[in-house]
Amino acid sequence: MNDQPRPYGGVDGARRVEQRRESLIEAGLELMGSPEPELTVRGVCKQAGVAARYFYESFADRDALMSAVYDSVVTDIAISTQAAVDTAESEHDKALAGIANIVHTIARDPRRGRLLFSTALTSPILANRRRDSTMAFVGLLAGNATTFYRLGNSRQLTLTATFMVGGLAQTLSAWLDGYIDVTEEELVSDCAAILLAPSMNQQD
Repeated sequence: MNDQPRPYGGVDGARRVEQRRESLIEAGLELMGSPEPELTVRGVCKQAGVAARYFYESFADRDALMSAVYDSVVTDIAISTQAAVDTAESEHDKALAGIANIVHTIARDPRRGRLLFSTALTSPILANRRRDSTMAFVGLLAGNATTFYRLGNSRQLTLTATFMVGGLAQTLSAWLDGYIDVTEEELVSDCAAILLAPSMNQQD
């Protein structure tokens, strides 16, 4: 018996499965990234315009969808941020490009920022994902830290990168919540200056 989805309306069956999965991930982001997040299988299917039976062709349960939504957002930001850093030349420009990409991304789509930083999302699944993504961003920053901060010691690299990533996350969360009243460009400039401060001290 052939369990493969059949073509319909000129669209390959496998592609239709992928389209439904993409719609569910987008719907999950919409619900999880709202000011008052609530995610249920019924709710996400309604948001995506997908029959509930199709949910389980892509996801085992609600937690699997939450993980997929979070991973999608983090992967996109990590890739675009590294690309922005790679295209810049000086230390200052690299720091500015990395911060600018993250800030502009969450400013254009606050759902992403709330998903990454909001304290309203307390699921153990997201807590684990946030821990893992924090370490991924620590690794990303540490990869540039030898140039930024002239640190060769792995302990110093890890400590500095962890401190910077954690501080940036709290700052972005506070900005999204309105506790820090600065413009988008001021936030980019000020965060870049803080990120580069240890490098400037090394030169003194």
